[in-house]
Amino acid sequence: MSFFQEFLNNTVFLTAVIGWAVAQLLKTIIHFILTKEFVAERMVGSGGMPSSHSSTVCALATASFYEFGPGSFEFAIAAIFAIIVMYDARGVRRETGIQAKLLNDILKTFESMGRSEISAHDKLKEFVGHTPLQVLIGALLGILIGVLMYAF
Repeated sequence: MSFFQEFLNNTVFLTAVIGWAVAQLLKTIIHFILTKEFVAERMVGSGGMPSSHSSTVCALATASFYEFGPGSFEFAIAAIFAIIVMYDARGVRRETGIQAKLLNDILKTFESMGRSEISAHDKLKEFVGHTPLQVLIGALLGILIGVLMYAF
């Protein structure tokens, strides 16, 4: 079997990818429902509901659990990785988004006074982190996808 065929038959990998893809699709749909506008960046961007980071790593951990068992080093690595990623998404990255919003507001104030040489094009990205609820929903989605992948 070729490398590419083996790669595409890797259920653990495919489960994680599906966890990411489903979360990104849901994120785009939810954003459209709330804002009434389609933003293509939501299909690949970070931030928003649900957390695709959480969904991806929880799908990975769930698949590792099913594939290798709860006592395996593979599951241990995936579980610790999931905890770190979710902590970062909720903590550090969320704070970065809050700071970006504040800095963008300050830039807007300077622009209105005619004192800013930074254009709107240079605006900082505000959608980078997640609320605890977004992380939780992403985690539950990833676990559900992992369970469904191994149930069928």
